[in-house]
Formats: sequence, structure tokens, C-alpha cells
Amino acid sequence: MKNPKVAFLLLLVFITMHVTGQKASSIYEWNWRKDGIWLGTGMGASIAGLLVGTQKTPYTETELNHLERKDVLVLDRWAAGYYSESASVASDYPFYASFGVPFFLLLDNKVSKESGTVIGLYLESLSTTSALFTLTAGLVDRPRPLVFSEDAPLDRRLRKTSKRSFYSGHVAASATALFFAAKIYNDFYPNSPLRHYFWVAAFSVPATIGYLRVKAGKHYLSDIVLGYALGALTGYLVPELHKKTDNRFKLNGSTEMTANGQLFTGLVLRYSF
Repeated sequence: MKNPKVAFLLLLVFITMHVTGQKASSIYEWNWRKDGIWLGTGMGASIAGLLVGTQKTPYTETELNHLERKDVLVLDRWAAGYYSESASVASDYPFYASFGVPFFLLLDNKVSKESGTVIGLYLESLSTTSALFTLTAGLVDRPRPLVFSEDAPLDRRLRKTSKRSFYSGHVAASATALFFAAKIYNDFYPNSPLRHYFWVAAFSVPATIGYLRVKAGKHYLSDIVLGYALGALTGYLVPELHKKTDNRFKLNGSTEMTANGQLFTGLVLRYSF
């Protein structure tokens, strides 16, 4: 499947069908009312973004001939004219593979006991990334670097998707999935040396995808950086914001009677083991 936005929505629907009414985990809190609004908003915005994107019109040959590299942001201008079909195909493999990493965690007994909550949080992360990406790609017109390449086939340069350089959905989605997986594993196993491998993958794989997307002529550096930042923040912050606070310490008011019959009021700090 070549359209990452469609892939997002299909994955969101698939996960929704598998989210159960499990109780919130011992690590994360899940509220169907609040999180349901979050999910609904994210998925609704994703659909809206796709609909807006369908209204784009492709470049005409006249418009294409009037595009100039000097109009590209100075920091990105060096990539204008890049094109590589092989790099584009290569970027798809780690992109789609990254979606499966959080599901791989469900093979762990400790994580699988809280699969409903983990899958729900993953769905929230993806729907948030999907909403931001589809709306931005639908509303912002920015020519891909390949439109400036004479090596790129004309029909490819004239596609309406050639206006969707800003920003990289591949990088944003992979960063969301991998940072989410690293965060989840780190929260369940904060002392495990294996958590370092998850973080290494989270940082390196989206960066590798970004490099391939630039070589492919799909995006500029600024598209990659923004996609990376938004995806990583979403993948990390969604589970972090749902973490339970440590409720083993409780501070309560208390009224007690002394041995001589006098009442006194105070605060009692209790700790539950």
C-alpha cells in the first residue's frame, strides 16, 4: 500500500476492533469517556484531512515549468531535484515494519495482561499523529524535491501528491510507533538492559527512513525534522500522560482521642506496601 494516510486509517480501524473493556493497568490509567473523545477526535480529524487532500489539484506542465529552486527554503534547497525510486521503495520496509513493534511487546506475559490498555494507548498515539499529518498534508501545498528533477518521470511530477512534501508522514508514523514501544517497555521494565535497544531503534530507524525519503525526492530536511519531532513526542507523551501517580502515599485528615479523653485533629500520612 503506497498511501501512508490510508495505511494509518486501516490500522486504526483494525486496532479499534481489538480493544477490549479491560480495566486500567497498574501502570496506566484509561478513561473511556475522556479517551473516547480523544480517539474520536483523532480519527475524525484524520478522515477530514484525507477529504481535504482529495481536493488538491495536480500541477499543470505550465505551473511545473514556473517552479524555481530559489523559492525553496534556503536550508532545504540542496535537496531540490533529488529523485530515486529505489530509495522510495526501500523506505517503505522499515516504515511498515515499525507498526508491528508495539504488537511484538504483547508477546511478553507482563505486557499481555494489560493488552487492552496498551493497544488503546497505541491507537491514541497513531490517531493523534494521523490527524496532525493528514490535516497538514491536506492544507499545505509544498512541492516535493522530485518536481525539480529532470530524471523523475513527468507523470510522477504532475501527480497531486507532488504538492504534499510538508511534512513526512513516513517519519512521523515510524517515530510514533517506535518511541511508543520504547516508552512502554521502559515503563514495564525500567531496569532491564534490553530497554536500551528499544531506544536505539526509536532514535535510529525514523532517522534512516528520513534519509531515504530525502534521497527519494519525497521530502526536504525540514519535513523530516518536523515529522520526527512530532512523531517522537506523540509516541512518548501519550503513555506518559496516562501513567498512574504513585498512590501508595496517602495524606488524610484524622480525629483521635488521647488517653485522658481529649480530642485532637491532625493529618496522617499513610504508606501502603
